[in-house]
Order: sequence, then C-alpha cells, then structure tokens
Amino acid sequence: MADNKKQVEAITAMDVDFAQWYTDVVKKAELLDYTSVKGCMVFKPAGYAIWELIQRQMDDRFKAVGVQNVYLPMFIPESLLEKEKDHVEGFAPEVAWVTHGGLQPLQERMCVRPTSETLFCDFYKNDIHSYRDLPRVYNQWCSVVRWEKETRPFLRSREFLWQEGHTAHATAEEAEERTIQMLNLYADFCEEVLAIPVIKGRKTDKEKFAGAEATYTIEALMHDGKALQSGTSHNFGDGFAKAFGIQYTDKDNKLQYVHQTSWGTTTRLIGALIMVHGDDNGLVLPPKVAPVQVCIVPIQQKKEGVLDKAYELKERLAGLAGNGLRVKVDDSDKSPGWKFSECEMRGIPVRVEIGPKDIENGKCILVRRDTKEKMECALADVETEVAKLLDTIQKDMLEHARAHRDAHTYVAKTKEEFIQIFNEKAGFVKAMWCGDQACEDQIKEELSVTSRCMPFEQETLSDVCVCCGKPAKKMVYWGRAY
Repeated sequence: MADNKKQVEAITAMDVDFAQWYTDVVKKAELLDYTSVKGCMVFKPAGYAIWELIQRQMDDRFKAVGVQNVYLPMFIPESLLEKEKDHVEGFAPEVAWVTHGGLQPLQERMCVRPTSETLFCDFYKNDIHSYRDLPRVYNQWCSVVRWEKETRPFLRSREFLWQEGHTAHATAEEAEERTIQMLNLYADFCEEVLAIPVIKGRKTDKEKFAGAEATYTIEALMHDGKALQSGTSHNFGDGFAKAFGIQYTDKDNKLQYVHQTSWGTTTRLIGALIMVHGDDNGLVLPPKVAPVQVCIVPIQQKKEGVLDKAYELKERLAGLAGNGLRVKVDDSDKSPGWKFSECEMRGIPVRVEIGPKDIENGKCILVRRDTKEKMECALADVETEVAKLLDTIQKDMLEHARAHRDAHTYVAKTKEEFIQIFNEKAGFVKAMWCGDQACEDQIKEELSVTSRCMPFEQETLSDVCVCCGKPAKKMVYWGRAY
C-alpha cells in the first residue's frame, strides 16, 4: 500500500487541478516527453503503441469502405497554396515556411504541410480525366505542422500525427454521401473502439473548415466538462476543383468539375482517451486500444513454480484461438504493491495476481482497472473468464462515459438560463439559435463559449434564439472546448 501511495501522490487530483492532472498522467504513464524543439513532442513506446492500435483498427475500417492509402510530399509551393483564397487565409497564421535548400535560397518558398488539400488537387488535375477514373477515395497517414502558440500534449502540438482522406466524385450527391459516411465511421469507431460517445452534427459557417461548403463533426465531452472536436468530415463541393482545374469527361463527352471531400482524425484521440476515462490513479484504457490488455503479477515469485505458472497463463491467454490477447508478465524485482500501482498508472484493463497459495488452490485473482473490482477465477477457466471480462469492461466503459456526458448536458431556453448554466456548471448546453453569426460572436465574447455543432437529431426546445430572442432555426450544442 505504501508503494501504491507513492505512485498516486505523483499525480495531482482531478478535482484540484485538471490540467495538471492531465500532464501528470501523460508523464507518469510515459506516453510522451518534451523536446528541445518547442511545441513538439516525443512519442514514447507506450504512447505510440496506442496510436498504432488506433491506426490499425481505423485503417481496417477505411479499407472496408473502399479507401486506398497513398502518400504525398510534405512541402507545398507557395503559389500552389494560394490558389484557393479562403483556404490559404484560414491557415496562413499557422504555416511554417522553408526558405532555403541547403545554403541556397529557394526561388519560391515552400510551406510544410498544415493539411494537403492543395497537394491532392494538384495531383488530381493530372490523374483524373474521365468519369471512369471516379471516384478517387484516397487517404494518407502522415504528420502535419501548424505553428500553434499554445501547445498541450496530444491535444495541440506544432507537429502532430493524423490521417487525412481526400476524395473526388462525379456528383455533388456522391460527395455528400461520402462526407457523411466517413463521419459515421468516425463516430462508430469512437464508440466501439475508444468507448467514447460522441455527438454528430454540422458545424456552423463560422466554425467550418476554410474552403469547405459544409463541415461535419463528432464532439466528445471530457471529464472536466469541456468539449473536444474528435473528428471532422468536409464537403468541398466543386470550389477546389474550379480553383485547380480538376475536370473530367462525363458519359456524354462533356467536361465537368469533380466534387471533393476531405476528412481526418488525429492523435488528439489519445488525449480524449485520457480525459474521458482516466482517474486519480492514472490511465484507464479500453481493452481494444490497450497496448497491454492483461498484466500477470506473480506474488512471491522466487518461490518454486510461481513464475512458471505465470508464464503458462501468459501463453494460454496470448494464444486464444483467433483472439490472442496482448499479455505481459511483470517479473521485475519490484514489490507487488508497486507493480499493482504501475498497472493502474498505465491503464492496463485486467490484472491477474497469482501466488503459491493461489496455485495450490487452483485459482488466481482477476482485478478490473476500471472499477478496481477483484474476483477469484479457477485456473482452468482463465481464458474464458478473462475474455469475457475484457468484453464487459469495453462495454461498461462506454456506458459510464455516456452516463457522464448525459448527466453534464443541459438545456437552456432563455439567455438567463444559458448564462447561469455556464457560470455554474461545466458541460454541453443545448439551446436554440437564429442562425446569425453575430449571436455566435456575442456568446463567445461574453462567455468564452462556442457552437460545437448543429446535431443531426434536432429538437425544438423553444421558438426563439437563446441569444437575441429572434425566431430560432437550429438547435445547437454549445460548450467550452479544447
């Protein structure tokens, strides 16, 4: 217990300072580290392993809906970036520029990609000729650079990892269908893999992506009541195609402009995992993205047969037919209490404790990370019971997160209610909006609150805008956000 206390004391309690708690967990769980390049991070093995699991499972879902992976350069000539006016204005403050190649100044400076719409457009204008070439449904896994002023591990850094999908279609209807399809894929992934419930909807024009006709988003609620945009999908219409001259010959031998989309998620999903599921003892990882799903801790491991039994259990669990688990035996010389604490810190979903008396009695102890519940398990039933327990944990974590979100989602029908809720509570607030950006601007200025999305599932909470009192057009989720 003393060892456990020392570990936990290294983490600031959530309700004391949530921001510091988050940083403490990132550092103590050895997910990231800072570098001499300000605003850029080192992904340590434990952090990168989570990203690999996200990447692998998301990529499988992409391929199931016809997405192909490609890779484009990281440098974008300035003249290319400037071809789409709204787009370049949206990213100009965050662009990093390359001005020299070796010792020689470049004839034209290059930006380090903040996103790749312009590169894909430049590629598509030479790659697409006929309706037979469509659709193009491409994605790339890469890093991008945005010169952020304020950075925070996983949530905002100057270089970060992501995937960006870029598609071209013959019709506006096909582009819209793909835009919504990918948003739904993201939402399903967050709920089924990350155990994070999300709200799906459309961004207001003020909040949409630079150059897009429409931006759709999934919004998640963190433990502290702040929102996190967790994935976006954009319909570009034919605006980029006209700027870059991306045309195809249709079945009637007439030239038409393509309709495009883009969609992306980033390593901020790891930040979401931490802030939705973590507790004062560290990480709590859903089994589907836990680099180690089961940690076996041998008790009195120097006694004959204990380590052998621990490794036997590992082989049995790691060899489950068609469902091999990611299993570790902690055979270090640390005390059992310290090992328990490390398992909790790293968010390992299930801990298996096995000692001489357990072996003698033909059983072991299973401990859930999410609830800390302990249960006895017959050694003969380990494979079945651990597999069932991991499934239960995955489902329970989603339901727990959904219950938290719903308990911190409020309704405001008047401006007074709206202001009172944001002054006294933290979470989503559902309220009606007239559609005028002036009201959005006023709400942001007065309360530091932004529109998160206009949900697909609309409700009529009242007939008037919560800000100005004019006739309402949409119900909006509002919140303070990362």
